[in-house]
Amino acid sequence: MQTVLSVAALLPASIPSPVWSGFDIPLPWGALRIHAYALCILAGIVVGLWLTSVRWAKRGAPEGSLWDIVIWAIPFGIIGGRLYHVVSSPDAYFGPGFDGTGDLSLIPQIQRGGLGIWGAVVLGVVGAWIGCRRSGVKLSAFLDAAAPGLLLAQALGRWGNYFNQELFGGPTTLPWGLQVDADNANFPAGYPADTLFHPTFLYESLWNIVGVLLLLGLDRKFHFRRSMLFWLYAMYYTVGRVWIEAMRIDDAEQIQLFGITTRLNVWTSIFVFLAALLVFVFLKLRGRPDPDTVFLPGREPKPAESDSSVAEPADSVRDSALTVSDSESRGNLPDSHSGSRHSSDPQEDAVAASNGVTPDPDATGAGSTSTTASGPAAEAGTSK
Repeated sequence: MQTVLSVAALLPASIPSPVWSGFDIPLPWGALRIHAYALCILAGIVVGLWLTSVRWAKRGAPEGSLWDIVIWAIPFGIIGGRLYHVVSSPDAYFGPGFDGTGDLSLIPQIQRGGLGIWGAVVLGVVGAWIGCRRSGVKLSAFLDAAAPGLLLAQALGRWGNYFNQELFGGPTTLPWGLQVDADNANFPAGYPADTLFHPTFLYESLWNIVGVLLLLGLDRKFHFRRSMLFWLYAMYYTVGRVWIEAMRIDDAEQIQLFGITTRLNVWTSIFVFLAALLVFVFLKLRGRPDPDTVFLPGREPKPAESDSSVAEPADSVRDSALTVSDSESRGNLPDSHSGSRHSSDPQEDAVAASNGVTPDPDATGAGSTSTTASGPAAEAGTSK
């Protein structure tokens, strides 16, 4: 116990605000600013793709199909995420109450932060559907393979909110409270400069990492198919998003439903959870697909065809050999009764014909030939 207290005393009393938010790349006409927010998003994409590629290959997907899909899914997802953020937090872009005092030029400036996960998922799935159709694979199979990787990408991407000092929760006195620079534009008005806030980015990141492990474990045990793991991902994520979103104090669109006014993202999470639950139960009742394949109907790989010019079937080769050598083999085979050579041997027939005799096919003496005189008796002997 004393050791635990000593270690705790060495830990900082709070999470410090970031001292670094990116770097500049000098160019002939100025400098290119690389934001830490963008690096976090990129790191999430890379790690998520790695996990997805491993799972996709194990499903027997065609080689290279992953890249044919993500080349559509990632751009669509980024655009969808940005659009959802603009709709859910419109004041900066359109002004309070859409009074026109906002700045529309901020909409494409993604480096400032602001990607809504639900817009990213919806349009990202649309892009993935296009890629799957072009690759001849099922969207449902890809979604099952990608679900844990998607959650892992979100876990890393959330750290971009830390570097941007945004989307934090309300005040707290907990030892892991987050420091926010008082001169930062996101510092809420009316709070002392030393106020600590809930690090909601950290809560969601940890929640997602636990979810990755949970999804991988459940999939290993139950082998989910037909996008069931994807809908399980949606249920898990929305449960965490409801309580994490409720802790935030940043400006957001407020929606009143059933007499309750709360953030748009909270209502979205609730409805997505209910929809995912219904779809999951429906797919569970339908049972497993038969056959279980990642390929669309009619797009399965064809088996390799044999080249007839290289080798003939064994049966036809054997039949040809028997036909060619039949006349020779008959003369060389021993008689089944006496072991003697058949009288159809061309050499024996020639000798017998020259001597005016014919071989007796019914001879039983080993190595001997029975002869008869030519004439009517001979003819009678050959007609038995």
